[in-house]
Amino acid sequence: QVQLMESGGGSVQVGGSLTLSCAVSKSKPYSNYLMGWFRQAPGKEREGVAAINFDGRVSYEDSVKGRFTITQDNAKNSVSLQMYNLKPEDTGMYYCAAVSGWASTIDAMDPDYWGQGTQVTVSS
Repeated sequence: QVQLMESGGGSVQVGGSLTLSCAVSKSKPYSNYLMGWFRQAPGKEREGVAAINFDGRVSYEDSVKGRFTITQDNAKNSVSLQMYNLKPEDTGMYYCAAVSGWASTIDAMDPDYWGQGTQVTVSS
């Protein structure tokens, strides 16, 4: 079992920055998980934004490449998403997610565990 809790959402203006954090609690601390961030805008389907494997390999959705950075701190059991140069289309509810295993791209990630989400709003 994995429990996830996000924090760090908020409202920013176009071009601003935010860092989202996800606290990870695992019933099996040494299990290997693929961690990711997803988002859902109003009226749209949830989409994968960024993922990081237990070996450090990362992948990003095309629209956030060069603007978002996903990192993990195994000692602190946390995963972060640094977001720069935010755009209105980045607005949405952001979810931390996890699944056991490894995947080469965020598109291949099919999470078993989800956090409750944190809202990000980018206004012009």
